[in-house]
Amino acid sequence: MTTEHDGHPAHPEGGGPGGRPWITTPVTAGLLRGALDVERTELGLLPHRLPGRARAQNTDGQLAMAESQPSGVRLAFRTRATAIELDTVPTKRVYAGMPARPDGLYDLVVDGRLAGQGSVAGGHTVSIDMAAGTFERTPGRPGTVRFTGLSDASKSIEIWLPHNETTELVALRTDAPVDAAADTGRPVWLHHGSSISHGSDAASPATTWPAHAASLGGADLINMGFGGAALLDPFTARAMRDTPADLISVKIGINVVNYDLMRMRAFGPAVHGFLDTLRDGHPTAPLLVVSPILCPIHEDTPGPGAPDPASFGTGRITFMATGDPAETAYGKLTLRTIRDELARVVAQRAADDPHLYHLDGRELYGEADHAAAPLPDALHPDAATHLRIGERFADLAFAPGGAFASGRVSI
Repeated sequence: MTTEHDGHPAHPEGGGPGGRPWITTPVTAGLLRGALDVERTELGLLPHRLPGRARAQNTDGQLAMAESQPSGVRLAFRTRATAIELDTVPTKRVYAGMPARPDGLYDLVVDGRLAGQGSVAGGHTVSIDMAAGTFERTPGRPGTVRFTGLSDASKSIEIWLPHNETTELVALRTDAPVDAAADTGRPVWLHHGSSISHGSDAASPATTWPAHAASLGGADLINMGFGGAALLDPFTARAMRDTPADLISVKIGINVVNYDLMRMRAFGPAVHGFLDTLRDGHPTAPLLVVSPILCPIHEDTPGPGAPDPASFGTGRITFMATGDPAETAYGKLTLRTIRDELARVVAQRAADDPHLYHLDGRELYGEADHAAAPLPDALHPDAATHLRIGERFADLAFAPGGAFASGRVSI
């Protein structure tokens, strides 16, 4: 099987590589999994991971960017096609003083197995100057990702969209008809977290830790991991409340610290409120609260976090904590105090909620892991660590005795 990519959309006239005529299938919400909403643009269909009502209540540009990046969103269908083309308009990010970011990857998954990868050059560009706090947007054109050399047998196809590139879907072409994907029968896992859950430095969209864990655990993922934006927003809780799901997890803490968003007095009640809202829509679903993985810069030093100026111009931005550890006595939050509070809140609520569980994030990535594979930018795990975290989560949550072991439940 080969994959190809270029910066210009293919011409639908003529046939595919085997001479069979192209069939164009409209890209609709019905072809998507993992998206909570779609928006019609001038060029195509833009998947969103927050519904319109939540987006209307948000004024933060970071969250607006993150929720439009389709982590966990994939096209899903059945076909006998031997060739597939997808026209998209990606949005590339260019950071001042940094090497060009690689084009986002599209993962082709055939009958549950990763079978090919490709990318789309061009598209829109957002130029970001982190030192100045400015950005500039330049519009671009569609491009095409191609997958060829597939078997002509009937098969299940998923095309996972780049987890870190906002992606407008323009056209889908195949050299055989496309049928809607059937219900897999797998439990739907709804997960919320920060940039690490979003995918940070994962190698590709199907290898972010939640996607890897979902594959190992036999679940259909809806990933509401938002880079820099896991901040206990009420509109995010309501969106999760209203999203059908069998299994739910929330990974809370790192963004609250590195934004220096609240003090302990506010944090505990905010966690209770978030969980209360989830329970309004999912009263008996297994609900797993996950505390932060190890991050030495914030273990005992409060936020705010910030890019380390010493790393500007070096080709790799690293991060630092700028708070005063002495201020934890006055309620400033660190990862250590957040873990303690999350454990306390879950223990208190679990007395009346037998389906509520807690997982210390250091079981996913702890001291020994950091010694063997330090966080490259002092904040985010690398691609290999994403896979390791996914494997550990699957072992802890989906295995017998784990929070998600019961599989599909009635909610």
